[in-house]
This record gives sequence, structure tokens and C-alpha cells, in this order.
Amino acid sequence: MTVSQNDAELHPLAEIDQIIHAPARLMVLTYLYVVESADYVFLMRVTGLTWGNLSTHLARLEDAGYVRLEKSFQGRKPHTTISLTPHGRSAFRAYKKSMQQVLDDLPD
Repeated sequence: MTVSQNDAELHPLAEIDQIIHAPARLMVLTYLYVVESADYVFLMRVTGLTWGNLSTHLARLEDAGYVRLEKSFQGRKPHTTISLTPHGRSAFRAYKKSMQQVLDDLPD
């Protein structure tokens, strides 16, 4: 099968959201998609990301408007809660739909 450059430009993967598609951010968003919110420590544990690595990815997601970070204190300890924004939930649904289409279109 030969694919021209024009065909490649039309492929659904060409327009996939690269912010979401990064493996670490995809993990974070997948967990956040099914809960109302999660704290920083929970996300570190379930993703296996380090504090600094998770912080970097959350900053990128926050800059894109996909997550909201709420900082507070529990006693004297800082506590950060992360939740998907409506924009983030919509972007994740669109990403999920695009990936499902790509995978469904593959031959068996």
C-alpha cells in the first residue's frame, strides 16, 4: 500500500491532541476522568510519577486549561487537589473518540 502526503494529512492521528497523547499526561487524565477530583499523593502513587515529573505534567495540563489545581492546607501540611475542567473533560472525550476511530479503522 502506498500513502501519499495528502493521505497522511487526513489521517486522524495527525490531528490528535499532543498534550493529552503524552503517556504520563494520558495516565493522569484517565484517572481524573473517572473521579470528581484527586490529590497529588494519590496521582503520584497510581501513576508512578515522581513529585517533580507529576508537577511538570500538571503544569502543562493546567496551562492548556484541562485541569484545575486547588491548593490548601490540612493542618500545617500543604494539600493539592486536582480536577478536570469542563474544557479538559471535553478534550479528553474528543481524544478518546479519535483514538477509538483510529483503532477501529485498523484491519484485523
